[in-house]
Amino acid sequence: MVCLQSLRSLLPATVRGLIRQNRIHICNTSGMSAGYNQANVVILNKSLANDFEKFCQANSGPLPLLYRSDPGEWKCPPLSSDSDIRTDCLLYRKYEHGVCTESLASLESYSDQLKDMVTFYLGCSFSFESAVQKLGVPLRNVDQQRNTTVPCHEVGKFSCNLVVTMRPVPQEKLEAAVIATHPMNKSHGAPVHIGSPDFLGFTDLQKTDYGETVQMHPGDVPVFWACGVTGVEAVISCKSPLAFTHSPGCMFITDVKNEDASDLCAKEAPKVVQISSDPLHYSLVSQRTAEKIRSLEEIVGIDPGNRGIKNLLMKDELLKCCLSLSHAKSILITTGFPTHYQQVPPEETDGPPGALAMAAMLQALGKKVAIVTDGHAIEMNKKIVQDAIEQGVLKKTVPVLSYKGETPECAMKFLCENGDPAAPRFDHLVAIERAGRASDGNYYNAKKINIKHLVDPIDDLFVAAQTVPGISTTGVGDGGNELGTGKVKEAVKKYVLNGETIACDVAADFTVFAGVSNWGGYAVSCALYLLNTCEIHERYLRKAVGFPKLSEKETWASSLPSVQKEEKLLAILMNHGIRSGVSGIVAMEVDGLPFYNTHSDMIKQLLEVTI
Repeated sequence: MVCLQSLRSLLPATVRGLIRQNRIHICNTSGMSAGYNQANVVILNKSLANDFEKFCQANSGPLPLLYRSDPGEWKCPPLSSDSDIRTDCLLYRKYEHGVCTESLASLESYSDQLKDMVTFYLGCSFSFESAVQKLGVPLRNVDQQRNTTVPCHEVGKFSCNLVVTMRPVPQEKLEAAVIATHPMNKSHGAPVHIGSPDFLGFTDLQKTDYGETVQMHPGDVPVFWACGVTGVEAVISCKSPLAFTHSPGCMFITDVKNEDASDLCAKEAPKVVQISSDPLHYSLVSQRTAEKIRSLEEIVGIDPGNRGIKNLLMKDELLKCCLSLSHAKSILITTGFPTHYQQVPPEETDGPPGALAMAAMLQALGKKVAIVTDGHAIEMNKKIVQDAIEQGVLKKTVPVLSYKGETPECAMKFLCENGDPAAPRFDHLVAIERAGRASDGNYYNAKKINIKHLVDPIDDLFVAAQTVPGISTTGVGDGGNELGTGKVKEAVKKYVLNGETIACDVAADFTVFAGVSNWGGYAVSCALYLLNTCEIHERYLRKAVGFPKLSEKETWASSLPSVQKEEKLLAILMNHGIRSGVSGIVAMEVDGLPFYNTHSDMIKQLLEVTI
């Protein structure tokens, strides 16, 4: 018997020889021939081979194809100089009509049947162990796999859900683990999910479908990589009369070194960003895209009228909120600030254009979007949405809702099916230039005038959302008295005129400040475009299954804000009697330009960064 420690330093050909001679009695090849690639194995009848190859190409994250043999070919020249697939795995599984009927130490007795069968060698995450360890990431146990509810792209008879491997990684080592595995696409590449398993369709990390339970240590974060055992599930799904696979954990060890299998020309470096703590959720984005979004944040962060806004800015809030929105499926947007409290309608032009700009991009990305506003303004907002569609600003309608909140239970019933926190209707709420409730329960404009009689208690939805795991919130504002800006209320009280009175008391998870709130909405739209055209983020969104959606880039680009769209929206708003709310700073200059002239320049600057 040979011990694992000695197997780590042996060359692959030597280990394969020992396996062939039945001299290794360890049921897992993890750590063997450290620094060399290992492969999952699927053996199918040649009649299914073309479809399975297409299935691998369509789901390259879990099934990176290293080599496809000819029928009856025992060797694999690109991967090993001396091998025999009938004998060189520690253990095999035999499948008949989708059912595992036997575990086998050798396939030699099936040599006649194998003459009409094709062997697929697929990348394995065992191959990146040494690369991860070199960056100081501990690997305590590497063999826990779970089925998910994430469907793979179907091809022919092959239809199954993604299988993932979970490895606990200390929080401070997350980025190192991602950086190490990102270029190793032939070994599954970067993780497909970091955080709570809820997002993958299961909750209990102590249960496994394959392998053994991994023990989490304090400070660990569960990290999930696509797993080649997905190929086993695909074999089960096709119900072939006869098929073989490696037994999970018992890989084929190749002669290819890890560094030879890495994509050393990977264009982008990944960045890990936490976007939620309950449930725990991290996202991935390229460093370059993150820097572009920071540029958008800086561009809109100018301070018209020197109102103290620069003291309220929080770095990377735009990035975090947009990453969260990018993962969301159903978004509720609210806007409406009754600045003109003595007129009808009392709303101002700041807010609705930014809200509709975000809605247009979110719709283009396939999200469900609704708007909630004050009861007195609901019919007007429905007409504004319809006019925006006719003018080409929106491509399809956005439902417009109202919320009165007559009872304490109303907020939860509005947000969740039957008021059940486990069944939220929305997973992200966004407020843009929406009057926010102050600490005394009133709502104030910038001049300390109480406008509570014109504002429905939509704040209650944001407060209730904090108690519903899975709902995130964002506030976009330009003065600190807007819904969601309570996150920086102490700074508002200190730096903003009348801040002690007007500061919003209701905090959102993310707070985006801009010189004009509409600009913040335009920045969100641009950032969402950047994220979804970022290869690293796009792959992470689809969990590395299916094909990239970058072909939709032109559709997304057509949904970006533009000077022409803003002009159309402002005309629509004015046609409904809505007036500008910036009368107090009309005469101000921003970087030497009259304030009103900066609107078109602002949009142009944002688009220059974006496309």
